[in-house]
Amino acid sequence: MANKVEAIKALYSGLYHKATEDKIDWKDGHTTTDAEKTNIDAKLSELQIIENRKNEYPTIEECVHAILDDTLTDLQAKRTAVKNKYPKG
Repeated sequence: MANKVEAIKALYSGLYHKATEDKIDWKDGHTTTDAEKTNIDAKLSELQIIENRKNEYPTIEECVHAILDDTLTDLQAKRTAVKNKYPKG
C-alpha cells in the first residue's frame, strides 16, 4: 500500500536526507511547511488511487481470455467500473 514516504520521494526527490512517515530531514534544514504537508497528502491520495486501480483492473490473463473467448465487452465493462470507482485526479 502506498505510504507517505513514497509520496515524499515522488515530490521531493533529492531535497531531503531521510524521510519517515512522521518526519522529513530536509537538506536545507527547514521545517516542513503546511503547504508541503498538503502536497504530500494529495500525492499520497493519488498514489493510493493508482494502486487501487491496478489491484482491481483485469489481469493480463483475464485480458487474454477475453480476447480468445470474444468477451471484450465484459472486459471493458469491468475496466470502466474500476475507472469510475477510482477516477484520476
